[in-house]
Amino acid sequence: MTQITDFDSLLAAARAQPDPQRLLFVFARAVLHDDHQPQEAERFHAGQGGILQPVLCVDKTPEELTSFTALAAESARTGERWQLMFVAAIGGSGGKAPSSDDAEEPLKRMIQTIQTGGDVSRYLAFDHQGEPVRFL
Repeated sequence: MTQITDFDSLLAAARAQPDPQRLLFVFARAVLHDDHQPQEAERFHAGQGGILQPVLCVDKTPEELTSFTALAAESARTGERWQLMFVAAIGGSGGKAPSSDDAEEPLKRMIQTIQTGGDVSRYLAFDHQGEPVRFL
């Protein structure tokens, strides 16, 4: 089993799988919920708390990706600010990678998990600088 320590090792692990992979990305930012309390706003403005709001999603094969920097630049062209990027993978079969259509439902589930405050520890996560983030 390959240890994933950064975005490059994620790409290497995906490319090394026996069946072609499709990587799913959901980009999110922290926001205050609509009915926040004053103390929650204070914590948020001090860099703590808030809720995660998905702002972008995309699916790509590992071969379509060259680096974290390139993916971050692509996301920047949308104009959406984000702080965390969540990643999951789905495997193909018979030597064929899953299509973007195959990725639609898993991406929707990822978005829903993030929006509802579900267990995001099942996804890999990277911050805006490409550093891995762990959730306990």
